[in-house]
Amino acid sequence: MSTPSSKEVAIIGSGLSGLTLALALQQNNIKCRVYESRPAPLNIGGAVMLSPNALKVLKALNVYDRLRHKGYNFDNLEYRTAGDGKLVEIQEFGSEEKYGFKALRIYRHVLITELLEMFKEQNIPITFGKKFLRIISETDKEVEWEFSDGTTGNAPLLIGADGIHSTVRRYLYPDLETKFTGMVGITAAVPTSQLQLPEGYHIPVTLMSQKGAFVIAPQQEDGSEVLIGKQLRIEEKDRAGWNDLSSNKEESVRFLQSNNDLFPEIVHNAVSKISHDKINVWPFYIVPKLENWASQNRRVVVLGDAAHAIPPSAGQGINQAFEDVYIFALLLAKANKEDIQNALTFWQDYRQKRVGKVLELNQQIDLRRLPGTPSDQRREPFDLSWLYNVDFEADVEEWVAQQGN
Repeated sequence: MSTPSSKEVAIIGSGLSGLTLALALQQNNIKCRVYESRPAPLNIGGAVMLSPNALKVLKALNVYDRLRHKGYNFDNLEYRTAGDGKLVEIQEFGSEEKYGFKALRIYRHVLITELLEMFKEQNIPITFGKKFLRIISETDKEVEWEFSDGTTGNAPLLIGADGIHSTVRRYLYPDLETKFTGMVGITAAVPTSQLQLPEGYHIPVTLMSQKGAFVIAPQQEDGSEVLIGKQLRIEEKDRAGWNDLSSNKEESVRFLQSNNDLFPEIVHNAVSKISHDKINVWPFYIVPKLENWASQNRRVVVLGDAAHAIPPSAGQGINQAFEDVYIFALLLAKANKEDIQNALTFWQDYRQKRVGKVLELNQQIDLRRLPGTPSDQRREPFDLSWLYNVDFEADVEEWVAQQGN
């Protein structure tokens, strides 16, 4: 039994990547349908940090103005020494004056709800409870696949936007394993008032000591809640082990409350009362660099975390996924059928270069947060103009012009 999708681009996964890709394709008059294995929209997960490069995408898709007042807007993250509070560095996450946007920290479920509302307004089809199983066949014109319920589908393109443990990716790389970075982020959300911040104290802030770093980041529109967190070096666990770690809330609380003797009073206040339902344990995995993000016939593509899962140190994971989907849609709209291979080659090369630079930035940030890292020297700020001052449309138009020569 076949699903009626032969003329539509098929998108596997209704996370932020898949939903945003569908809106971008719709804007470019490309029909698509989203398939999601879960029976209902994903409404869990903490806040995400959206920087100007991603907000430019959301602005172009008419999403930004619907969201900007539903999260916390800010410009800078400060790095300070834990003991005397000395300012070591300022990292820009946004600037309306320089980049056109402040950074926006917003809950994932709020963003997904807004995107799904736009699906209804634009009549974009989405099917829940449809779990992708495998690719049956692929030609130079279309791809056919099977769902876990035995039904099949076919489309000119199938896009795997199904996350770091992508099932679609197995078709391209059957033996690929994600790589554990050796670190886990353990975070919690607490009321900002609990910290008893001194008047004028700037947050978000990363407090650095010889025993590691403590992160404080406001969320909610009015900043009435903060995320607090530390990173833990740990050996990799199997799925059962990770589930045990995540479910052991008392152990997470103990970790957040331990080794804080070098931190100021606001940290002790922050960890003094932590609700178990506000704790999150995030093992940092990455996807080894893939030589290709598309199949040989260019009818199966992976993007977002399925192609390049990025640890959250620089707050760029979802931001890079938004870049993926927006440029992909622009190129798909511009390319002739004969040019699809060249378009995907350019897309992959363009995106891999930017993702590579983000991974380098992540490594630099992680080094500043680890125990034993000198924390009392003023550091040069990261130059992030390459990341935030980007013109996707101009880059695509330049490629199109080159194809005509």
